[in-house]
Amino acid sequence: MNRVRAKLALYVADVFASVPRKDQRAKGDCYLRGLMLDGRRKSIQAMASRLPDGNEQNLQQFVNQSTWDPVPVQRRICERMLPLVNPTAWVIDDVSLPKDGSMSVAVAPQYCGALGKRANCQVAVSVHAASDTASCPLQWRLFLPKEWAADTDRRTVTRIPPEAGHREKWRLALDMLDTLAGWGMRPPVVVADAAYGTNAHLRASLAERGIDYMLAVRADVTAHPFDAQPTAPDRKGPVGCWPQPRYRHPAPSVAALATGLGQEAFTSLTWRQGSRGELRSRFAAVRVRPAGNAVERPIRAVASAEQGWWDGILPDCWLLVEWPEEAEAPTDYWLSNLPADTPIADLVRLAKVRWRIEHD
Repeated sequence: MNRVRAKLALYVADVFASVPRKDQRAKGDCYLRGLMLDGRRKSIQAMASRLPDGNEQNLQQFVNQSTWDPVPVQRRICERMLPLVNPTAWVIDDVSLPKDGSMSVAVAPQYCGALGKRANCQVAVSVHAASDTASCPLQWRLFLPKEWAADTDRRTVTRIPPEAGHREKWRLALDMLDTLAGWGMRPPVVVADAAYGTNAHLRASLAERGIDYMLAVRADVTAHPFDAQPTAPDRKGPVGCWPQPRYRHPAPSVAALATGLGQEAFTSLTWRQGSRGELRSRFAAVRVRPAGNAVERPIRAVASAEQGWWDGILPDCWLLVEWPEEAEAPTDYWLSNLPADTPIADLVRLAKVRWRIEHD
């Protein structure tokens, strides 16, 4: 235990080196020990009562009143933890905290993952480094519901900065990725559940940043088969007035595409060892061209801005589908912009790496 305490002291001295005052750094050490000691409740009051040098008033002041910049501390934690975790992917996730009352900052009735239903809670968007054996949050942002944006009274009481307003969760996720990129940190792959992956704007924004992704999507997301060809209308008049190419048939849902593959297209694969043995299921991976206005309009806009001609062929990506042996139909879907020669086993392992965040 003395060796562990010595290692913790060195860690604290490193990550809190940017904090200007010695007494603040000492409180940082005290606070971290409180988080790691036994005891379910990690509130300031509960931790202070368990610490030999715990002082509730001092710790409260350190957390929410002291004038020290948390950003260099966050950056140093990332610099320390990324080599240790050696992540397979970065995972975008929601963290929810059930709350009573209406005066905790950003609390509102919304979906609460901790309870599995809509409830009064706070929600934060977070980005985690994850491998099969470890994870660590790298960035986090409190989600401010729309009703808080113009609620002057509650904003004043909870001390929300004037510049902080409502921002969609997927935009918060991009903000965090941009912050980490500014620190020289880039993800190997970004992974997220269907609440994020179904959003075509997020997928396009990741691609624009040159970031590979493996994103779960809902069954009703639409995509054309890889070999579908749009029809090219007659090009008459000025370039900017040419009619846009169209596909002969509406884009089917990924669920329809998956069902059309037939069970013979699915392969049984293992992605990791669980506590009760191998985790296996059946998967198929095909190249598709995601469709919809959120995808097509930006492509058309770029072609128009460059006074060019869009040929109507949408960018292609992977569609990964899971169809468990005992299920009557496919159950899960992912879209990924990983290279076309990526083995299906690698796609599956990335699709399933989110379990580490759920576990932790």
